[in-house]
Amino acid sequence: MDSMCPKCHQPVDHDSICCADIKFTWKCKSCDNLTTGFVFPYGRCSLCGGENELVEGYTGARGDLVPIVQEAVQLEIDMYHFYRMAAQKTKDGVLQSVLEDLRDKEQIHLQELEERYHLHFGHDLHQLSDKEEKILFGFVFHGIDFKGAEGHILQVYNKAIAMEKRTRNRYLTHVDVLPPGSHKELYRELAAREEGHIRILETERERFLKR
Repeated sequence: MDSMCPKCHQPVDHDSICCADIKFTWKCKSCDNLTTGFVFPYGRCSLCGGENELVEGYTGARGDLVPIVQEAVQLEIDMYHFYRMAAQKTKDGVLQSVLEDLRDKEQIHLQELEERYHLHFGHDLHQLSDKEEKILFGFVFHGIDFKGAEGHILQVYNKAIAMEKRTRNRYLTHVDVLPPGSHKELYRELAAREEGHIRILETERERFLKR
């Protein structure tokens, strides 16, 4: 029998989870700040940017599925913020257009995960405070200078491709180990989409190198 979501009061089928009832506690390795949530962009502390370490996990229903979905959400939100911040900082029109398109694609992926697994993030993972934005940008784009005319473009393409390949490979890992069924097919589809992102980025990188 389907259970009832404590947040939206809609049925949650046996193949879904509901983050309204999922709590994780994280501790920053640098400043010891404790926070509670499902995932955080790049797993970083919102106070100092240090790495968050899980100190209290989830032991409720569907404990087998929650870590898989959690990782998928983490990967998608990381890529979303990468594209969003890079698009805001670059002055190159072509690169900005490519990044904005990929940002929108990652947002669609997140929405699909929310709908498929009955998650309730809303804007929580998309909106950052000014302080959080500054901390995250410094971590993600360390060593990349956006002030130059074109010096950052190749660096952004290279980093985006490397991140997309990492994400694709993680999805393929789940495809290899999950039994046949809807979850396996979802991750196969997500991996294929990330492969499409890689092709877009590699094509645009080649065009840039020929300019």
